[in-house]
Amino acid sequence: MTEQRRIRCAILRAGTSKGIFIMENDLPSDTQRRDQEILAIFGSPDVRQIDGLGGADPLTSKVAIIGPSTRSDADVNYTFGQVSIGTELVDYSGNCGNISAGVGPFAIDEGLVRAVEPVTKVRIHNTNTGKILVAEVPVQDGKAKVSGDYKIAGVPGTGAKIMLDFAGTAGAVTNKMLPTGNVVDVFNIEGFGKLEASIIDVANPMVFVRAKDLGLTGIETPAQINANKEMLDLLEKIRGKAATMIGMAKDEADALKNSPAFPMIAFVSEPQDYVDFTTGNKIRADQVDLVSRLMYMQVTHKTYAGTGTTCTGAAAKIPGSIVNQVTHSKSPLVRIGHPAGVIDIEVEAIENGDGIKLERAAFGRTARRIMDGYVYIPR
Repeated sequence: MTEQRRIRCAILRAGTSKGIFIMENDLPSDTQRRDQEILAIFGSPDVRQIDGLGGADPLTSKVAIIGPSTRSDADVNYTFGQVSIGTELVDYSGNCGNISAGVGPFAIDEGLVRAVEPVTKVRIHNTNTGKILVAEVPVQDGKAKVSGDYKIAGVPGTGAKIMLDFAGTAGAVTNKMLPTGNVVDVFNIEGFGKLEASIIDVANPMVFVRAKDLGLTGIETPAQINANKEMLDLLEKIRGKAATMIGMAKDEADALKNSPAFPMIAFVSEPQDYVDFTTGNKIRADQVDLVSRLMYMQVTHKTYAGTGTTCTGAAAKIPGSIVNQVTHSKSPLVRIGHPAGVIDIEVEAIENGDGIKLERAAFGRTARRIMDGYVYIPR
């Protein structure tokens, strides 16, 4: 027996994240063994992930497990895992919208879905949430197209535009768009006091608060927020409170230990001028409909999560929500200003007797396969 085991995999840059894509049959069926192998692939737990493929950043420590669909209304199964860097944990409690952008191209290129030119629709069953999302993938010569003129903030260059529609992901984790039944809840945060917040569950559950209620401007850079330990602690307290309220954790400590990625938390503000921290370019207030900063794995997201985009866009259309209160747009297009630029989402929502129903929640991404082959891990 050799000292190392080799596993087929591919690395894809999907949206503003980078993930390792693995076929489910190439991993053990036993979940504990599977997670041990995934941790070894990434080199976790280790803050540098020096002995694996992880990039020592939450946005590059992500795994996508792909397999044949177990549902008649989908083409493939997709399980997302957020691989912890410093602890021995793979978090499956939610989905990643950016990594989702790579699932369609991967499925087409691997022959799991028949390629249809010029666009192939791939129905993706996200097993984390039990919801279906649809990817519209440009195809050329039987493979997912890579080159194109679509630009997304936070990624150099341009690529082929992949549209992702998350309209079918309302109530992704809690089965309710408003998990508490309220558009706005009042939190009592120890050491801070009362705070208004909206908990929304579309694509992934999120908790939204006003930047000004935290004493922030809303246009802070990731470095500024991450250097403020008191603010990081406060944001995690708020996130933990929300996790407890919607049944994702027993208490705040449990939320940090067993569900550090979800729910996500964002603080929002009305449109204002700010500077893209990656390029130094000015983002004008008239280019956005709201400004948001999103926390992910206890640090500030350098851009904006795809599922966070969906949830924020949906929240903007829920009358009275914290996001709706600061949003200037009345059109289906919602433009979200994030630290590295702007991401927009098309949201069509209708009011019915049960509240708000999402008809469309679609945004554009690009993706590119960087490498494929084998990764070696110790037996």
